[in-house]
Amino acid sequence: MPEKSFKYLIIGGGLAGAAAVAGIRELDAQGTVLLISREKDLPYERPPLTKDLWFGKKSVPEIFVRSEDDYRRLGVMVMLDRTVTAVNTRAMEIATDGGEVYGFSRLLLATGAAPRHLPIPGGGLPELFYYRTLHDYRRLQPKAVPGSSAVIIGGGFIGSELAAALQTQGVGVTMIFPEPVLCSRIFPEPLGRAVTQSYRSKGITMMTPDKPTHISRLHSRFTVRTEKGFALTADMVIAGIGVAPDTALAESAGLEIGNGIAVNELLQTSHPDIFAAGDNALFPSRLLGIPMRLEHWDNSVSQGKAAGRNMTGARELFAYQPYFYSDLYDFGYEAVGQIDSRLDTVADWQEENRTGVVYYLTDGRVRGIMCCNVSGKMAAARALIGAGQVQTPQSLRGAITA
Repeated sequence: MPEKSFKYLIIGGGLAGAAAVAGIRELDAQGTVLLISREKDLPYERPPLTKDLWFGKKSVPEIFVRSEDDYRRLGVMVMLDRTVTAVNTRAMEIATDGGEVYGFSRLLLATGAAPRHLPIPGGGLPELFYYRTLHDYRRLQPKAVPGSSAVIIGGGFIGSELAAALQTQGVGVTMIFPEPVLCSRIFPEPLGRAVTQSYRSKGITMMTPDKPTHISRLHSRFTVRTEKGFALTADMVIAGIGVAPDTALAESAGLEIGNGIAVNELLQTSHPDIFAAGDNALFPSRLLGIPMRLEHWDNSVSQGKAAGRNMTGARELFAYQPYFYSDLYDFGYEAVGQIDSRLDTVADWQEENRTGVVYYLTDGRVRGIMCCNVSGKMAAARALIGAGQVQTPQSLRGAITA
């Protein structure tokens, strides 16, 4: 028998889980809520881990979504440093690694995603950083002192943002990634070249295209050997090679899985009383007409809140298309839709490869938009994508910036 039953049970202490609390309490002030997190910290904002914390724009206490007292005032029980080991859909119960069993009426799987690990010798060294959590920041920050050195493996979001953060702390940074330019999955090749060159101009060494083949550690120093035969030594090695959605509980519970936990427009899984939101949710994009899974702040916040409301019975369609953003030194962008460099692209530059808009098209129709050093245009971008009209480079000139 369960030790206690809750009307709402949330598995996952990230942004989606925290936002679900807000969604629930907007419509149900009294229903019992339990939030279980495997982390030792209360839910916090994740973007500052590679941005504001390093540049002095925020301190650690400022990134928490709510305080312990806030959760208490909301009547929410929070259980930290616990991992849910099983979901029993027949009994409507969950079990934890602490031996507890809790019942639920509605369940949210907000388990997020986990970093992919390097499948090479030394890829499992405990001193490596698979950077993702506040705990990782607390471990890395004291090591990032002027004159120290770091090898960053991966040229995507995490790798590029951390490289900029560490370099500004006076750390000597070397990046290794197999693509020819940074963020090659989203940047058109000319833009990728320009951003990569700007990193080189800051003193960051780019070993590209190349791959690590072996990592070893002697005393306090790492050696990273590469496919091209280089041997790089450093004080820190950080791997940012992407994440995989955490679907283990959903799979063991027999829920439908794709590239994530499949949900409908209400964010319900294949079980009507179990919802999913955030990095792990494969949701139907109403704007694009395709299933999508997004690993970004806006997605977690908007989906978490919507899932929380729907757990109370609101039955509101999730029709919103989340955006994402990044800041790479003084090059910042906001983007929405399908941002994929394999699509056709049209660039409308005010200043080439610095300020302007990149459009991503299929069969002449805009499927995604990236605003580079241009802000406040996401609503206009969504409207242009939603119009579904065939466009030309001429018709896109000033389409959302005029």
